Amino acid sequence: MKWSLLALMLVVTTLWAVLAIYFGDSHTDIVQTGSATIVGLLGLATLISLGFPQWRNRFLVGYSLLFMLILSGWLLVVQPSNERQWQADLAVLPFATIEGDLVTVHNIRNMDYRSEFDYTPAYYDKTFDLNKLAGVDLFAVYWMEPAIAHTILSFDFGDNNHLAVSIEARKELGEGYSTIKGFFRQYELTYIVADERDVIRLRTNYRKDPIENVYLYPLHPPKENLHRLFLEYIKQINALHEKPAFYNTLLDNCTTAIWFNTRVNPTHLPFSWKILLSGYVPEYIYESGGLDTKIPFEQLQQQAHINAVAKTLDKSPDFSQGIRTAIEKTQ
Repeated sequence: MKWSLLALMLVVTTLWAVLAIYFGDSHTDIVQTGSATIVGLLGLATLISLGFPQWRNRFLVGYSLLFMLILSGWLLVVQPSNERQWQADLAVLPFATIEGDLVTVHNIRNMDYRSEFDYTPAYYDKTFDLNKLAGVDLFAVYWMEPAIAHTILSFDFGDNNHLAVSIEARKELGEGYSTIKGFFRQYELTYIVADERDVIRLRTNYRKDPIENVYLYPLHPPKENLHRLFLEYIKQINALHEKPAFYNTLLDNCTTAIWFNTRVNPTHLPFSWKILLSGYVPEYIYESGGLDTKIPFEQLQQQAHINAVAKTLDKSPDFSQGIRTAIEKTQ
């Protein structure tokens, strides 16, 4: 049993070390590839040495020292930064200033899209009155149903006045998203603060490969919880503007970050495996009484699907109100 556990630990740590070296600090070169290969071979040799008592201790000591060196270097060398060549849609960071009950959010994204990758960057500043904060909605975006979804919160300040926040990996020019890379400090974390005509319409109207299905769920938290949650978001947005942090596929992503932010409230949802498998978050909220439970969840989900109406509204200035009115008419 002891040797089986040790063998498993060797496999896991070797795989981690190989990938950590291979990915390095965003860009893989021939030196990193060669170094990762050598570490992988040493890990394999150490694994084999478990069957040879005369070699076992030497290999284990050597491997342990090397692994600690790799781990220490990875923690010290790979550091987050706000100074990279970012994709145009991720280049500008939002921040906010607060004066009493008035919160002015700067750099709210509102791209003019012609296609997913063809757009004119645009931003605006806007002041929000905390006394008018009336609700918050959850958008769940699926492209590989049903277990995985991208989740977005949108704060409702009344009078067709919605502020959406999408927590994402901040990518550099020419860089794609990789779930595996997200475990290895390859992306900075960013809070995209956007007009719904940007961050939601992008997903319903312009992303085609793969097609993304978007669902809108109105949430009904107590008003005091809502205020605390919004201010916690503002706190995190300002913190990232001043000091960057890494995105993590498992621990600090679009959904786990939402859950961590809700912990500012004494009455927040307990942690669940459905938070890790983010596609099940709407169902988990429903089971916890956070959504309308008068109808079965499957029916609620059908009503929440907004792709068709979003395509109809497209560039309408009443986009936010229109998608909500369409949902209300189905109820």
